[in-house]
Amino acid sequence: MSMATERARRDEAVNRAYMIQVVEGSKSAAKMGAFGLGVITLAHYTWPTFRCQTLPFKAFLVTVFATTGLVIGADNALLSHEAELRRSEQAIRRLAVMELSRQGLVPTETAIARWRDERARQEQATLVKT
Repeated sequence: MSMATERARRDEAVNRAYMIQVVEGSKSAAKMGAFGLGVITLAHYTWPTFRCQTLPFKAFLVTVFATTGLVIGADNALLSHEAELRRSEQAIRRLAVMELSRQGLVPTETAIARWRDERARQEQATLVKT
């Protein structure tokens, strides 16, 4: 695989992971922010000591809930995405090793990279024909 192709593939993977983090982190931040707002509202109406706290402090607490949701949600989404990538990479490598071994070749990293390039060319050729 050429350096430009490898770099483009890595850049695409990084951008995809970033978008997954942004989307899932935003969803989680909204959920936890709403939960925090509910908790703060409940505390305001049920706890007289908390009712005496200032509005900026209460807003800070809601922000803490939302920020925690953002960080944890984005991290969980990224970990899930990376695990899925690892599983698919292992499956591709296993297939490459089996096919290279059938051909009587030693499945080195270079041989696997060549096999992967050849497979990508074959897939593009079949897409062009259809």
